[in-house]
Amino acid sequence: MHDRTDSADPARALLDDLAADFLRDPGVEFGTMFRSPGLRVFGKIFAFLGRDRRLIVKLPRPRAEEVVEAGSAREVTMGKRTMREWVGFPVDDDDLDGTLTTWRRAAREAHDYVADR
Repeated sequence: MHDRTDSADPARALLDDLAADFLRDPGVEFGTMFRSPGLRVFGKIFAFLGRDRRLIVKLPRPRAEEVVEAGSAREVTMGKRTMREWVGFPVDDDDLDGTLTTWRRAAREAHDYVADR
């Protein structure tokens, strides 16, 4: 696991931990999306770090609505447009291990959804 105490940005360190998990999967690569670091599967973006330090993932619309309604994530807006399948999970600086667990679960859902499309 990454030593998050040495990182200038704990959210980026969490993303690096996630990337290490996913880079073992076929077709997954780490790169830049929308000028932010993130993950693709078979060339399609499934997760990236938003400028507001949220992990932004692509989920089926009903699931995206469910996590937003539960308060676990927030909708993603690009410009004036709310993205229907994209949601952002915040980083909890007081519970980085809990954040990583949440992000891993969300990223796995996003990976499976995007890889199957």
